Amino acid sequence: MSKVAEQHKASALKSLGVFIITCSTSKYNELKSGKQPSDASGDTIERLMFQAGHRIEGRKLISDSKTMIKKTAKSALASRTVDVIIITGGTGLSPRDVTIESMSPLMDRELPGFGELFRKISYDQVGSPAMLSRATAGMSKGKAVFCLPGSPQAVQTALEKLVLPEVGHMLRVGRERP
Repeated sequence: MSKVAEQHKASALKSLGVFIITCSTSKYNELKSGKQPSDASGDTIERLMFQAGHRIEGRKLISDSKTMIKKTAKSALASRTVDVIIITGGTGLSPRDVTIESMSPLMDRELPGFGELFRKISYDQVGSPAMLSRATAGMSKGKAVFCLPGSPQAVQTALEKLVLPEVGHMLRVGRERP
């Protein structure tokens, strides 16, 4: 790592407020019917972010619905205690996978390198199916936003290899005044 990168990381924000959104129509339907659905990906995000010293400011399980995704994300974006929004699910190619279409209009700045690196790392782990992911990241209203696949393994990979090492730096740079 270069000295400049080391300096930037040294001044990165350390304790961040995190809001977790899980997009899964099947799990949402279970929840609506009174069952307690499992959410391994949301659990992984919560555990890894908490272990890294971040605060969990909220967590919500919703359906794969553009309306629900936008409404939930806008609520998290409006919160003064939320610095990072992590969405798991809805990043594939199925017609019901609408997370990217829902979040792209809300992004002030997209981070194409996140998706590129995530797919490269995933390719090294799982091979050609990695190209089917549309995982992305960006900034919205001064907050970091990550749209991750629904797979717990993919979530863990993204957090350990990309999100946790850079999110504080990303926010420091993304919140700079011109």
